[in-house]
Amino acid sequence: MFLRLRREAVTPAEVGLPTGPRRRTPGLRRAELATLAGVSVEYVTRLEQGRDRRPSAQVISALADALRLTTAERVHLHRLTKGAEPGFSCRGDAGPARTVRPTVRALLDRLEPAPAVLLNRLGDILAHTAGYERLAGPVGLLDGSEPNLARFVFTDPRARTAYPDWAHVADEQVAALKQGPFRADPHVAHLADELTVITGDAFAERVATLPGLPRSSGVTRLRHPEVGELRLAYETLELPADDDQRLIVHLPADDATSAALDRLTGRHPGALRALRAVSSG
Repeated sequence: MFLRLRREAVTPAEVGLPTGPRRRTPGLRRAELATLAGVSVEYVTRLEQGRDRRPSAQVISALADALRLTTAERVHLHRLTKGAEPGFSCRGDAGPARTVRPTVRALLDRLEPAPAVLLNRLGDILAHTAGYERLAGPVGLLDGSEPNLARFVFTDPRARTAYPDWAHVADEQVAALKQGPFRADPHVAHLADELTVITGDAFAERVATLPGLPRSSGVTRLRHPEVGELRLAYETLELPADDDQRLIVHLPADDATSAALDRLTGRHPGALRALRAVSSG
């Protein structure tokens, strides 16, 4: 699916091909990708349909070049081809990590007053700074004994109020779940089934159309009940594979958000300075 989605996302103009007036296929045709990569159309079809699970490194590289993949997308494509056997998961039977190492907790302490949160591969919220609690608590994200970011976004009606750009946030949550083995991981599959049953097409259509690569940085808008709308720049830091966790740190993306966070933390002005030249996306 990843190959097909990336093929459909690349326009002929981007790879120096003419754009005909009667194109029914979004992005590149299979024949065009095959020509650019130096393989047959039949082989591209087999790869997209999962009928050839062992492409050579040369073919992977040629396809990545033809599709103008980023470094992260190249790594993702390589991992997909290595783990394409049904039921395969590089994590084996290991459940989602829920233990937070002391040094990671110490790191969170050092990040105060910045809103920072530690998540596992399911989006379970394992630990966070007090700054994050002041940010996320009032919108309902931390309710319950085991809060989960993906579950909140898709199943809690407050999420659409909290996130003015809800559709984009929902896209990112699906991409994060699909980043690894996805349904080959029984724990992720269980959560995906739950979200599909509860939300229907809002989740299922994203699973069918989004590649599994969330953005590691960007800007999120959050509507806070006490201080109004915030623009938060975020940076995602992946912990080592044994941890199977990611740390997301938020910083103000403009002066208004910086002042609002100061009011939430009760600190002197400028405790969290706004980042410059940060764009949404």
